[in-house]
Amino acid sequence: MGEVRKYMDKGIRKGTIWQLFTLAFPAIIQNIMSTVMQYVDTAMVGHLGERATAAVSTTTTVNWLVNSLPYAFAIGCLALISQAYGKKDSTKMKQGCMLAFALIIVIGILLMAFTLCLSPLIPVWMHAEAEIQKEASVYFFIISLPMVFRCATILLSTVLQAVKDTKTPMIIGLICNGLNIVLNYILIYAISMGVRGAAIATAASSVLSGLLMAAAVFKNEELSFSIKEFTMNRLLLRELMGTAIPAMGNTVASCLGYVVFAGMVNSMGTTIFAAHSIAVSAEEIFYIPGYGLRTAASTLIGIAAGEKNQKKYDSVRNTSIWLTLLMMALSGTLLFFIAEPLMRVFTNSSQVVEIGAGVLRLVAFSEPFFGLMIAWEGISYGLGHTKSVFVIETFSMWGIRILSTYVVIYVLHLGLREVWYCMILDNICKAVLLTLYGVSIRLIPDKVQ
Repeated sequence: MGEVRKYMDKGIRKGTIWQLFTLAFPAIIQNIMSTVMQYVDTAMVGHLGERATAAVSTTTTVNWLVNSLPYAFAIGCLALISQAYGKKDSTKMKQGCMLAFALIIVIGILLMAFTLCLSPLIPVWMHAEAEIQKEASVYFFIISLPMVFRCATILLSTVLQAVKDTKTPMIIGLICNGLNIVLNYILIYAISMGVRGAAIATAASSVLSGLLMAAAVFKNEELSFSIKEFTMNRLLLRELMGTAIPAMGNTVASCLGYVVFAGMVNSMGTTIFAAHSIAVSAEEIFYIPGYGLRTAASTLIGIAAGEKNQKKYDSVRNTSIWLTLLMMALSGTLLFFIAEPLMRVFTNSSQVVEIGAGVLRLVAFSEPFFGLMIAWEGISYGLGHTKSVFVIETFSMWGIRILSTYVVIYVLHLGLREVWYCMILDNICKAVLLTLYGVSIRLIPDKVQ
């Protein structure tokens, strides 16, 4: 019996690895495409000079904050719909999809009004130098216009992923990034619109992405519904909110931390901020594999929870953690060796390249810790356990990163390298605390399937 059980467990692990890769690979490509859109704007504008780079980068962290709101509700949709998928509850899946569309309209309109009104003030709040404030404001205003479509992209891609469709969001990402690159070239260089051209290209790509995501959802038999069927199930809305509100608190607290963090770095001068912003953007693509695996793990964890299958849960949890650690170790190694040429893709400034490459080599060693943090987040999100993640990440962001960065910049008057030490310490703390919490989770407390 022991040999049979060992063989079955081995088969479960192999099946889990295959499912994770088949779901994660398209999600990784989609995330790469999302990052490439930011890369393209930064790289193509960067060759116009440091001021153009700073104008685009000044509002980057504010955009993260804006995107965090629909993303929080997307986490709620993922937990709700993936667990309904595990239970084979088609009615609940469709009703969850209806809630997603209602949230897109409400959140999109509110966020658009909010961001457009604040666009003149945000560069000032971010301590941008006076000569780039106007361009930074215009850039942020333009990319905020299609906010409903941006919300649709975030929520509906997650809705599709919750029913194990990660390929469609990937294909849409490829199409929209192709459009963004073409429009960027035309508007930035051919028509000489500079920063404004980059903003228009991004806005147009966002509109197309949102429309294609909506079309894909209505083509999915497990999710599609007619207008006559549309209802707002209050019990489901309450269930979704129970997951989404702590997730929203977490993402808002975290992204506000990024905004404050970027504002403090911005006060160190345009050159240092340009190096910091480009390095942050350059690093992003190296932890995308971890986020792709997180998406796959969240979906499979949610399905296992819906099925009440402890063995499947254990297999997905353990396999996703080890695969993420391995991938992040490899990506960190690659980042260390190509840090300087990577910086040169985004800027011609030798000083910016030197500073940015230095901090990228530094952060490369901490990528496995970042991966561990990502893995446990995905597991928690699939289960709908967002409250503990909120407490841990908020404590670490504000109690460690922000506080220590303030001391480094304003009390000790140190440089960007020391600021990045604070960021690395924050990531390590989150990884350790989330691990300590995660190992205590038991899907089925008493009976194991």
